[in-house]
Amino acid sequence: MIYLFESKIPNNKSVFFALKYLYGIGVFNASLICKKLGYSKNFKVKNLSREQINTLLLIIESLDMDLINDLKKSKHFNKKKLINIKSYRGLRRNQGLPIRGQRTHTNARTAKKIK
Repeated sequence: MIYLFESKIPNNKSVFFALKYLYGIGVFNASLICKKLGYSKNFKVKNLSREQINTLLLIIESLDMDLINDLKKSKHFNKKKLINIKSYRGLRRNQGLPIRGQRTHTNARTAKKIK
């Protein structure tokens, strides 16, 4: 197991799919990172050397993306801001109801669970 930014990266996966384990990196960013490093989509994590892992970390940091804790904090503060300014979306979030106009007569179970 390799740890990148406090997240476990499985050894038996390819680098492309393993990067998606990091919160904030999706398909597009993972493919962008692999292209910058020159790895094919089949290159496995277990074949990475220490130098390659360090260059991988440098590339991810140079992209200047919000990852893991920073991204979670910003999402949390955005929700809190909506609640504090008492916008419609904030009030609906506070009540545990659907935010974007979905019907509430029958299909509001998911929104009530998320609250």
